[in-house]
Amino acid sequence: QVHVVESGGGLVRAGGSLRLSCTASELDPQNYAMAWFRQAPGKEREGVACISWSSSSTSLSDSVKGRFTISRDNAKRTYYLQMNSLKPEDTAMYYCAAREGGYCPRVFGRPDDFVYWGQGTQVTVSS
Repeated sequence: QVHVVESGGGLVRAGGSLRLSCTASELDPQNYAMAWFRQAPGKEREGVACISWSSSSTSLSDSVKGRFTISRDNAKRTYYLQMNSLKPEDTAMYYCAAREGGYCPRVFGRPDDFVYWGQGTQVTVSS
């Protein structure tokens, strides 16, 4: 079984920052694009950011553009989501996911495009 593990979530005030980390030690980085999704209670799972295996391309949802940055350290098999200027509407469970082939989807946002998932890390942004 492939283990994908997120960390770094927590409680932060609006305007603050948080960095999420994801490790996927069993996956060859060259074969996988990595992404972050989030899901708030009562809402659909939403694609937040995606990064290709070589970091040659990234995708960001409109709601986080200019505030969040996705990056990866292939040598460490660790993937990051830097979240700045956090808003209460960013409150959600954040999930790390991997897509076979190494590239982000042309249109990013469908959870079914990703085959391996972590169990999530909670991010709560207070007013």
